Amino acid sequence: MRVRSLMLFVIVLIAAGSLAAQEPLPSWNDGAAKASILAFVEKVTDKSSPHYVLPAERIAVFDNDGTLWPENPLPFQLLFALDELKRLAPEHPEWRDNPALQAALNGDVAELKEGGTKALLEVIAASHSGMTTDEFDDRVRNWLQTARHPRFDRPYNELGYQPMIELLAYLRANGFKTFIVSGGGADFMRVWAEEAYGIPPEQVVGSVGGVHYQMTDRGPVLIKDAGVAFIDDKAGKPVGIHRQIGRRPIAAFGNSDGDKEMLEWTTIGRNPSFGLIVRHTDNVREYAYDANPTSSGKLVEALAEAPGRGWVVVDMERDWKQVFAD
Repeated sequence: MRVRSLMLFVIVLIAAGSLAAQEPLPSWNDGAAKASILAFVEKVTDKSSPHYVLPAERIAVFDNDGTLWPENPLPFQLLFALDELKRLAPEHPEWRDNPALQAALNGDVAELKEGGTKALLEVIAASHSGMTTDEFDDRVRNWLQTARHPRFDRPYNELGYQPMIELLAYLRANGFKTFIVSGGGADFMRVWAEEAYGIPPEQVVGSVGGVHYQMTDRGPVLIKDAGVAFIDDKAGKPVGIHRQIGRRPIAAFGNSDGDKEMLEWTTIGRNPSFGLIVRHTDNVREYAYDANPTSSGKLVEALAEAPGRGWVVVDMERDWKQVFAD
């Protein structure tokens, strides 16, 4: 009898473990946000549903900074650029005459902000151009191996939001094709996005700089030029989606006013469709900001528009059991 009871107990434990393993979105608390996601996926994948969507049309687009990983104290690509400037500065004494580069080297973010887009482009040009694309990829990889987030003391590519990583996997398991559509640099994100999120380089849409082809003694290379050819932000996001994906998404996920146009393009006048905004409300486990972020990620207009558009607003503190993987 004891043996049978023990075996039954073990069977129950195994069954419970199996059910837990099958639970979708385990890092999400039960609530309206999680329920909305599950309901949408169910109705577009159920062949008997009037809202069934063919797998080829199940396109989901995700912003990156603030949606899939943090953007504080600065967007991570800018932190990479600042570290690169410090590393390269001894080789470039002429940078002393450039106020924007000097502000960056001194860590004066306030002065950089005052310089606006022009100052930022000078920082990006100095740290992202004049090398082959392969050399740039190696620099990003080396940075990810050595740099640590100042608050979380972890490599930046290990700071993906666990609930969003689960959401990406859940969508792909249900026939969706997942894309990053971000204002960040496409070349920067393509280095690590597949390992971090399961999104391959060809499914990364981002801002791009100039590149030219060159034949060298070592063979053909692509050289990264100074300047930005396309900014994939705000109204640029629907343009980037059209240019690279060629299909209008049925689901869009963002966190800021920079994602508003992408959410509008995905959802307005379209049924079925789904829009979601990650709202940063957890100052203990991550950060809390809406109108007053430390750098990027301002959320005012999209938040006000969300109720009328039917966009789901995720409260990070309330809706997520955990923010980062253990």
